[in-house]
Amino acid sequence: MSEAIDLLLDDARERMGKRVESTQHEFGTVRAGRASTQLLDRVVVDYYGAPTPLKQLATLGAPEARLLTVAPFDAGSMKLIEKAIVDSGLGLTPSNDGKLIRIVIPELTEERRKELVKVARKIAEDGRIAIRNVRRDVLQDLKKLKDDGEVGADDEHRGEGELQKVTDASIGELESRLKAKEAEILEV
Repeated sequence: MSEAIDLLLDDARERMGKRVESTQHEFGTVRAGRASTQLLDRVVVDYYGAPTPLKQLATLGAPEARLLTVAPFDAGSMKLIEKAIVDSGLGLTPSNDGKLIRIVIPELTEERRKELVKVARKIAEDGRIAIRNVRRDVLQDLKKLKDDGEVGADDEHRGEGELQKVTDASIGELESRLKAKEAEILEV
């Protein structure tokens, strides 16, 4: 195969790998019974009319296995942060003492575990879509190379085959990480 096709395939591997890692990070925002500051990564606070990620407004901590702490930089944002946590759909109830917001992580019920598995599957599906989008972009680039006369039809076809192998490997990696996350969520 030509050097141009090899460069496209290397780019596809890198971009698909980044999508898998991004999806893994998103899995961290789905709680599995243990306190992790990643749980709050998706919480966005309406701070003076601007949607702002919680981690930009406060210091997050996990001092115990079942407790998260949120120390706002601006004490005036305490109520806004509490409201954003309650509205986030994470099933968390914050309480504050005027300086620090404490969030006790409750035991997960069987029903809540099943809901969280659905959330993890949705995140995985978004990851698969992102990987397929990379494949689509690279297929267009391969077709353009052929149309421009830089590679022949046989090279394009081999490139498509290699691209499909890269795509399958990336989606397989995503699936194995999803299975691990589901097992973690369902673990009692």
